[in-house]
Amino acid sequence: MATCLGDVMRPDAAIATVRLLRRLGHTVHFPEKQTCCGQPFYNSGFVSGARDLAIHTIEAFETDRLVVVPSGSCAAMVKVEFPHLFHDDPQWLPRAQALAARTFELSDFLVNQLKVVDVGARFEGKVAYHYACHLRGLGLKNEGEVLIRHVRGAEYIAPEKQETCCGFGGSFAVRYPEISGAMVNEKTACVDATKADALVSTDAGCLMNIGGALHRQSKTIRVMHLSELLECR
Repeated sequence: MATCLGDVMRPDAAIATVRLLRRLGHTVHFPEKQTCCGQPFYNSGFVSGARDLAIHTIEAFETDRLVVVPSGSCAAMVKVEFPHLFHDDPQWLPRAQALAARTFELSDFLVNQLKVVDVGARFEGKVAYHYACHLRGLGLKNEGEVLIRHVRGAEYIAPEKQETCCGFGGSFAVRYPEISGAMVNEKTACVDATKADALVSTDAGCLMNIGGALHRQSKTIRVMHLSELLECR
């Protein structure tokens, strides 16, 4: 599942995910019917629209294959919110639950499902890590950190307030730009203080928000999705 932001804003993250999985010996299928999972509708209270997109997503991925998502927010939508959307629908609830059970965020898939922590990556420099909010909803803790620590040549750095939200929150950043801006400025200050060469996270939304703020502040730190770091050789 490439995700909307992966498709439009950060295709390199989706491409790196495919290359990484193939390098680890997996055959990757890309359902071309996939579109948005419905999270923007859902977060804005448009339940009917969210259900329509959830149904489309369920149909697009209705096979026996595992689904890997380079995004904690989209993975959480499928795994946590899809069953909520159809809690009173006997037709779609089992299908939503089946997809939820087969869907994994990338770091979860690597560390907890494949039991792989060293993928043969190499990156020379200091790497700061932003813990994306939706990982909490998936019950994930330090999977991203574990993978970064096993990248050869990388020095892992935990910024101050590592688990604090970056202020994106999808439409939250549009509805409350002043609050969102204050939050991302706090985040970039913490990242900048690490003197890291690269900032890594698991969600394109976080990377877009933090990366945009760093760019406006003329900071030169490289912003990377976890999959991109893991494909460095």
